Amino acid sequence: MLTLYQHPLSTYAMKVKIALREKGIPFTPILPDGMADGSAAGEFVAASPRAEIPTLIDGDVQVFDSTVILEYIEDKWPEPPLRATTPAAKARTRMIEDLMDCQYEPNNWGTMEVLRAKRATGPLADKLVAFGRSNIERLQRWLDGQLGDAPWFHGDAFGLTDIVVAPYIARSLLNYGYEPATPRLASWLDRARARPAVAQTIDEMCDVFAKLPDFPALIAEGKIRRQYRDHRLEWMIAGGGIDVVREGIEKGSIRFSRIPE
Repeated sequence: MLTLYQHPLSTYAMKVKIALREKGIPFTPILPDGMADGSAAGEFVAASPRAEIPTLIDGDVQVFDSTVILEYIEDKWPEPPLRATTPAAKARTRMIEDLMDCQYEPNNWGTMEVLRAKRATGPLADKLVAFGRSNIERLQRWLDGQLGDAPWFHGDAFGLTDIVVAPYIARSLLNYGYEPATPRLASWLDRARARPAVAQTIDEMCDVFAKLPDFPALIAEGKIRRQYRDHRLEWMIAGGGIDVVREGIEKGSIRFSRIPE
């Protein structure tokens, strides 16, 4: 059986779980030790030198990065097909996935940093949350244009293009209360959530989110050091939170990408 190193709140990992479940491929989900404070080690780090989830282990094969994992899954288990067939459609899926991973995701992440981790309070917190919500609304309107009048982002049938969008929109709605920006996007999300693979994955996310511990206390104790990598760091600075970054560095309460040894 496959091993998938993951976290239920990771939208990157959620994509992979939905794809595996859509194809009926059994897997064992594992939450790596040391993910919260950056001290992960062992088999997980051997398979994922950056110590990032998701990471898939298939016998002797080790694959990290959600985009690469989705390609591996489709290549090894092509039935039922989830990937588009034409070069143009494949490129469109990859472009939408890149936008969701690099531009949409940091808004969900940053909102959690403010609302749950309390990295900022008062006017700065309000400013950062408003920044994230405004970005989400703009991105969702762009997505509405990509969806158009089709039932799915993938076209006439549910596919990989829908899988790479669904976790992000669902998290904005179910974790932060941000309703989809347009009726068409709302209807699409309802259809996606009706699929068992999507529903199970989203339910796991909601269950963990509802039971989150006291983040500020754990941060103060050094038990949580959230990763401020690339697009997340950019989001915090662009939103006006450079002092959040400076304080995190001074206190050692944030971390950056791990350099492979």
